[in-house]
Amino acid sequence: MNNFYLRSWWVPALRGIFGILFGVLTLLWPGLTLLTLAALFAAFALLGGVTSVIGAIGHRRIDDGWWLPLLLGLVSISAAIVAVANPVLTTLVLVMVIAANALVAGVLDIVAAVRLRKDVKGEWLLAVSGIAEVVFGALVFLYPLAGAVALVWMVSGYAIVTGVLLLALAVRARALVARPRGAPAVERRTLPDRRMAAAH
Repeated sequence: MNNFYLRSWWVPALRGIFGILFGVLTLLWPGLTLLTLAALFAAFALLGGVTSVIGAIGHRRIDDGWWLPLLLGLVSISAAIVAVANPVLTTLVLVMVIAANALVAGVLDIVAAVRLRKDVKGEWLLAVSGIAEVVFGALVFLYPLAGAVALVWMVSGYAIVTGVLLLALAVRARALVARPRGAPAVERRTLPDRRMAAAH
């Protein structure tokens, strides 16, 4: 059980929590400005990126797929830096940064889900999360000049949906890791048979 998402279930958990918070704040922030949106996205991308990098480095010797979360973290951190480095960032540039980050993260999550399928039956949660990120990124690139209201709804919806999926994956992975070795369910089924054999 050396898969990164099993041993480091807290990474998708934190990414999910950060995503949900980002989505909710983006949706409910009164009088949301471009500067505020950039700051919220930067915080979301930076926290998620740092979390992925820390988890990847901590498991680089026990999982040959550790480079996936590392690359994901570096991409997110880069996106956060771009979002805050230019104080006169235009709406179009910010939208492109968010979309590019979502596209890359989505592809990497899908690749990770393919690797995870051998260890966790809930790998589809990560795959769906990745697909949602790719779809969001593609929609933004196709309609970069969508209205401000549509943009806010798309960004918040993408963040909340992927956040919930990542959090659900973390819960499932945590339960699998915490489960004791062996097959207690099989033992419970065979116990009556053992008693009957002993009686005879």
